[in-house]
Amino acid sequence: MEILGAVEQRVAEAETQLVQGLWEPTAADAALAQQTALSLRKAVESEAVRRLERIARLEGLRQALAALALGVARTHGQLAWFLAQCCGDLSPVLHWRALDAPRGHAFGTRRPSSAELADAEGAVRLLAATLTHIADRPTDSSIGGL
Repeated sequence: MEILGAVEQRVAEAETQLVQGLWEPTAADAALAQQTALSLRKAVESEAVRRLERIARLEGLRQALAALALGVARTHGQLAWFLAQCCGDLSPVLHWRALDAPRGHAFGTRRPSSAELADAEGAVRLLAATLTHIADRPTDSSIGGL
C-alpha cells in the first residue's frame, strides 16, 4: 500500500488546507481539477482494467500520471503543488513493465504484483474523487453571483 498510503497523506493535507481556509481554489483551479479528475477516472475504469489485463492496467496508470503532469503544466500555486506531489507519489509506476524482458534487458524496470497495481489504481481513484471535491467547492468567482 505504498502508493495509496502516500496519496492518502497528500489528500489529508489538501483537505486540511481547504477546511482551514488556507487553500481557496479559483474557478480556473476548479475547472482544471474537474478535467483532471475525468482523465484519471477514464484511465483506471476501462473495460480492460476491469478484466484485470496487466498491460492495460499499466497503460491506464501511465495515462493517469500523464494527466497529472499535464495538470501541473497548466496551473500554478497550490493546485500545481498538490498535483506535482501526487505525480511524485505515483512515480513508481514509471519503473514497472507489463512485458517479459528479453534476456533481462529491461532498463531497470520490473513487473509489478497484482497488489501493487491495485494499490496504484486505488490511489488514482482517490485522487479523482479528491479533485472532484475540489472542483465542486464554491470558488471566489462563484460567491455572490459573480
